[in-house]
Amino acid sequence: MIILPVTLSAAAAAAIVNIWLSLRVGQMRIRHKVSIGDDAGGPLTARMRAQLNFVENTGFVLILIAAIELAGAGGEWLAWVSGAYLLARVAHGLGMDGGALARGRSVGVAVTMLTQLGLAVVAVLAATGRM
Repeated sequence: MIILPVTLSAAAAAAIVNIWLSLRVGQMRIRHKVSIGDDAGGPLTARMRAQLNFVENTGFVLILIAAIELAGAGGEWLAWVSGAYLLARVAHGLGMDGGALARGRSVGVAVTMLTQLGLAVVAVLAATGRM
């Protein structure tokens, strides 16, 4: 049996972050009395986009983490990278609300892109036997 501890931990944490983002969307739906659709670019739309952006990116990150771990190219660093990614996605979700935490949005975007790029490079190096 193959156990992928970093992948399993990252996937579990990602599920929790997704639930949190979903609850934030639900709160905004209740506050603005919008059960279907969005609020045409308002705060509900921002929270919906934060959750969708998380879903759009996290699948790629989890696949890369699993592939790297299966290739034997992972290690403690992979757990740190996945943790940083998930914290950045929380910062992004909070940043989408604007205000004092607005900078979290740009931090989340930057860390997401760097994480995907870095993991992609590692995946190619592992696939070509260079790592």
